[in-house]
Amino acid sequence: MPAYAIASNIISFLGLDAKIHWQAASSLKSGITYYEDAAFSGSPFYACKLDPSQWQLIQEQEKAHTPFSPFELMALYSARQALRNCKTDIDIGATAFILATTKGNIEWLGQVPDERILLHTSANIIANQLGISAQALTVSHACASGVIALIYALRLLETGKYKNVVVTGCDRFTRFVLKGFQSFQAVSDAPCRPFDAARKGVTLGEAAATIILSSVNYGNAHPQLMGGATSNDANHISGPSRTGNELAMAIAKAIKESGVAATDIGMISAHGTATDYNDEMEAKAFNTMGLGDVPLHSFKGYVGHTLGAAGVLESAMILEALRCQQLIPSAGFENSGVSMPVNVTTEMQPANIEFALKTASGFGGCNAAIIWKR
Repeated sequence: MPAYAIASNIISFLGLDAKIHWQAASSLKSGITYYEDAAFSGSPFYACKLDPSQWQLIQEQEKAHTPFSPFELMALYSARQALRNCKTDIDIGATAFILATTKGNIEWLGQVPDERILLHTSANIIANQLGISAQALTVSHACASGVIALIYALRLLETGKYKNVVVTGCDRFTRFVLKGFQSFQAVSDAPCRPFDAARKGVTLGEAAATIILSSVNYGNAHPQLMGGATSNDANHISGPSRTGNELAMAIAKAIKESGVAATDIGMISAHGTATDYNDEMEAKAFNTMGLGDVPLHSFKGYVGHTLGAAGVLESAMILEALRCQQLIPSAGFENSGVSMPVNVTTEMQPANIEFALKTASGFGGCNAAIIWKR
């Protein structure tokens, strides 16, 4: 069964739909902002957080008097907007829902019963609000969660059990998350600069993003998810492989499943966290696969690292690039800071992109790769 991307949505500080994020990339406009806020950290930090006016709009639309968490409201809003963006009404009775997240309602620890914090509880709440009766599914696989959720959605469509799958990735910016990354000394004291020689580490962001995959094309020219694969470094709890061989393995399997050749790839959306080890590992993996010359970007210079939302959000931007046939510039990049060649895009420009590669990696050594078709 094919898997067509029939609708999408993104919400972050930059705006509440994918088109606004595309416009931001067109002008290299970043949503990363300087904060001095003791509620999150005793020292200043950079982040990409939703602003109060955006929260007000989301709460008004999703009726904040209901007992939903801010995390659930974000995910629900994004999923509803994506459903509204569908050109044709889909059969909700033949639809599944997958939630990709790393932390969910982590800030509620110790404040509410543990059952309320479980990720599947949130997934079921969101699915029920969308009118989806099928058992909701959750993917929480570190920062590869969003990409792995899309792979799982593809597998569900291939079974023929469902006609549509709504995939929503979401994570909030919280003190818990910020402190966690600060404990690794991985947070940059300036906006992140993926693959750049002056990069200093991660900038965190909060976002929700949704892609609706369908086995039905509905008569329109929709981008298609061709294939995907995962792998694991199995060498460190937080640091990625130093060789990139395991990510290269996932890329090779994704390319093979998609029935394309490495030379067919016209654009790479890298994980690109702007940490020393991640960017270096990815550069090695791409070169192992003969992809060192392929135009590459990381979207994290615009919205920061959005954790469980990243793979869905960054794939939604790939959909825009495929429709517009434009390469996405990588914000913050000036000079390469990795040992292997990478062809980082620095300005939006036209290109013939038939196939695009999306990669993701995360703690525990997990890696994922998918191939999108124009």
